[in-house]
Amino acid sequence: MSNSVAIARILEYESTLLDSATALILEEAGLKPTFGQHVLVKPNLVAPSNTRHCTTHPLVVRAACVYLLDCGARVTVADSPAFGPASNVAKQSGLGEAMAELGLKVKSLKRATPLKLSDGNQIGLSKDALEADIILNVPKLKVHCQMTMSGAVKNMFGCVVGYRKAVAHHKLGHSHEVFRAMLMDVYAALPHTFHLMDGVHPLHKDGPIKGEPFELGLLAASDNGIAIDTAAYAILNLLPNQIPLWDEALKRGMEGADPLHLEYPLEKPDLFDPTGFEMSPERPLDFVILRIIKGRLRSLLKHFKKS
Repeated sequence: MSNSVAIARILEYESTLLDSATALILEEAGLKPTFGQHVLVKPNLVAPSNTRHCTTHPLVVRAACVYLLDCGARVTVADSPAFGPASNVAKQSGLGEAMAELGLKVKSLKRATPLKLSDGNQIGLSKDALEADIILNVPKLKVHCQMTMSGAVKNMFGCVVGYRKAVAHHKLGHSHEVFRAMLMDVYAALPHTFHLMDGVHPLHKDGPIKGEPFELGLLAASDNGIAIDTAAYAILNLLPNQIPLWDEALKRGMEGADPLHLEYPLEKPDLFDPTGFEMSPERPLDFVILRIIKGRLRSLLKHFKKS
């Protein structure tokens, strides 16, 4: 794992340079799968409505999959939204259609297996993620009303299976310290991971779902989720005491947490202008238990309709 963050400046998702820029920064980050290796592409899929600006853009995920398929990798695109199947969110966001063009389907991460957390609790992490040869994490850079910002580390929480994420919010959400430690434990438990950050039009003003796109033009890749997050936060002129997960990384002495030690082999961070980027109002960490129950019932009803 390195302190290197490969950056490309892409102003629009429809840019003709997106595919080549994605391939370039992924190669620079060291992601070069061999023929037949299984790569799990893990985008950010949040909720089955109002998802156009809060999910990883379909064209970024598509560009990553094109590169991986050209390498000869076996590609699975999957996530585990807290409520409902990933295919529903993918359909609403346009990801389903983009993947169908490549002969791929968006699946839900399943097969929960217990992960022991540093505080002694457990959480159900997907075996689908744990057993992949490589994970390509494709987060959407956005403000977050509970964790201030969401990037690569936060997006790995999607490898926790289904409603267990909502339960974790309810059970551990009484404390930022406990909750952020759990998120970092999940991140650290997933090996062989690379990161491709969609910060072309990050979400600002209100997140993780209701905000607006901000024109930043950032596309970045790294083999270190801490480093890519640190780079993005530094570009936005944020400080560690504002970002719980950044503060947690520094507390643990994790590589990539110090912006002064980051290396930029391609574009430099001073190309990007964060003027006008607005943070989200803060809200409590915990999920209301009634929402968890209703979400679980909706998921079960959808399952029975399909069967």
